[in-house]
Amino acid sequence: MAANQLEDVVQRWRTTEDFKPEDHELFLNAGHTCIAQGDYTQLLDFIKEEANQISNVITDQLICILLIIGRAQSTLQKSWDRGMFNTLCMKSLREPLLQVQLDREANMTEISPLWNFATEIMAILAVIQQSLPKILFYPLRGKEDTISEKDGFHLNESRACMAYLLFVQLIAIEVLPAVFSPVFVLQCNMEYINLLLSRKDESWILKGLDLHVKSLERVTDCSLPVELLELKPFHEVPKNLITIMIDCPIQHLRGKSLAVFQLFIEKLNGEAKHTFFRRIMKTSHHAGVESIIIKNIKNQVERCRKSAYDDSWFEGTPLISLLRETLILPQGHETDLLHGMDRVMESLNLLRYLLIQERKISTGIWTDLCHIADSYTKLLRLCLSMSKSYYGTELKRLREDKKIKAKEFKEASGKRSVQSLLVKPETLDNMPCEAQDKVLQCALVTYDLMESLVVHIEEITEDSQK
Repeated sequence: MAANQLEDVVQRWRTTEDFKPEDHELFLNAGHTCIAQGDYTQLLDFIKEEANQISNVITDQLICILLIIGRAQSTLQKSWDRGMFNTLCMKSLREPLLQVQLDREANMTEISPLWNFATEIMAILAVIQQSLPKILFYPLRGKEDTISEKDGFHLNESRACMAYLLFVQLIAIEVLPAVFSPVFVLQCNMEYINLLLSRKDESWILKGLDLHVKSLERVTDCSLPVELLELKPFHEVPKNLITIMIDCPIQHLRGKSLAVFQLFIEKLNGEAKHTFFRRIMKTSHHAGVESIIIKNIKNQVERCRKSAYDDSWFEGTPLISLLRETLILPQGHETDLLHGMDRVMESLNLLRYLLIQERKISTGIWTDLCHIADSYTKLLRLCLSMSKSYYGTELKRLREDKKIKAKEFKEASGKRSVQSLLVKPETLDNMPCEAQDKVLQCALVTYDLMESLVVHIEEITEDSQK
């Protein structure tokens, strides 16, 4: 009876595109009954049919099929082509599971069908593959020539989803042997993290960030060696994090990327941090990112000065070499101080902190530190003088124009106000009069603050020379 019902549903599937909810229910019930009676051949033949595998609607239907077949895992292990079933499971990891939110905590009232589906898929793969870590960490070699580049990329996407389910959602985590070290797991997962973060899709990016966090959390602080930074994924993942921090339009993804970026820094050992900081300062070309690195340099120096923390990479000669590359104005006297405000302010705070600490407890870098401070502040004073003069003149002209031609200001300001002066993310000359006035005033206040820090730094060095 069940076999006849299943045959009716299968024939309807083959002849119509409108597969109704009641047909799904009938398919499930008939399938369960067939499997309970040991008659699953018809189901397996149906899945094997190429036309059904490439159907545009196969994804939804595949969920039903695999949930049924999952009840017969032990029988499948003996009786059916594992390769075919493995292919179907891996395709299901990529679509739909990689495309949807699977956070169990987001639906506390009820467990979603997709969550159950993900659990079934991982359980089935554990049976037919015998080892999920083998799929993730040791993909079979020697088969590269037998699959196309596109299929290989899709397999990596499926593995990325598997890593997410295993390490973030903890589905089938019990099959992961304790022998794998946290550093090894991180190293293997970085390829999948990079793949997920390189996409401009919220669900992919979020999975990549979550996987990165879970992979890092088990790693001991200050333990990742500098050699890892030579591996390609350890180049690409920080670059992708920075891209998300700067360019992603979704605020919570930007914030989470920053948190993950900082967590990654905390896991690097001293030499790796030193190398990583130099690399980012040379390649990021973004004042906000550079300010994060400079703040981290200050934090590392502060730790080194505590008796319980010893790191020679942030004291003495290594520190001075890092400061010489960091405490500079990238465009010299033409540096846009308003655009680079974050970097400049953190640089001045770092200089002031180092001078005060070195004056209290000498570590032998005072002379070099004073030279760096003198070179930096002299050039910064020149930039400040030029910028304050320019912005002050523009503010004065703006207010004079407003008094003289208040009614015509909108028209005139487009021609006479500050020309092509960059203020993130738009140019000043495109702003209304009130906004221009506010920006110019804020710029002058910022420059005054920078100048006060410069004066303080100069006072520290001068007092010590007396």
